[in-house]
Amino acid sequence: MGPVIVFLFGLIVGSFLNVCIHRIPRSESVLFPPSHCPRCSRRITWRDNIPVLSFLLLGGRCRVCREKISPRYPLVELLTAFFSIGIFLISSGPVEYLVYFIFTAALIVISFIDLQHRIVPNVISIPGIPLGFLASFFLPRITWVDSLLGILLGGGIIYLVIAVYYLFTRREGMGAGDLKLLAMIGAFLGWKGAAFSLVSGALAGSILGLALILVKGWTRRDQIPFGPFLSLGAAGFLLGGARLVDWYLSILRPV
Repeated sequence: MGPVIVFLFGLIVGSFLNVCIHRIPRSESVLFPPSHCPRCSRRITWRDNIPVLSFLLLGGRCRVCREKISPRYPLVELLTAFFSIGIFLISSGPVEYLVYFIFTAALIVISFIDLQHRIVPNVISIPGIPLGFLASFFLPRITWVDSLLGILLGGGIIYLVIAVYYLFTRREGMGAGDLKLLAMIGAFLGWKGAAFSLVSGALAGSILGLALILVKGWTRRDQIPFGPFLSLGAAGFLLGGARLVDWYLSILRPV
């Protein structure tokens, strides 16, 4: 029953993450008032607030005013649920599961906010740095030294990239929000996780950017948010990329 329970738990948390995604950029409380339709302001009853199922039964529309509900809502709920199962399967116990589930939930919120508003909210990334460092004292797969190095490496690399890019182009590339995000990733995943997230995120972002240039005629001046790619790299490292990094580093070691 474990995977079923954590899947349902992920769906419920995903519903709350949707509230965070909608309200945090607007500087609204994520607790009050209760969930309501943004168009007609009618409070959403419990039967219309069941993750995924209510969206399907309502046909993706508000029961009262028939305003369309964004498909982001069931997407976030399902994404959170599947990550919940993945983390449950790799965790050594409830503490590790809870820490990395919270971390992944934060990445989901940051990614969708960055996609829509082009910002990485400080209210999540900045507290996440000391929380990740504190959690390293209780996790089996990372030490506090790894966490500290991850913070310094994550923040330092992005700062260097920002400085070099501005030096040659006189334009801003990645923002300070990406710096704080990668520092948070390093706090939870260590220096290997920060490096993996940056490299894999840059690769995925480059591939998408090239596709947009070829298909939609984008130019190099058009920007896409980097936060979701860093988050994707962090999730990949957490769910299996760490083994790939360890294998690669073992090749580089002298026999």
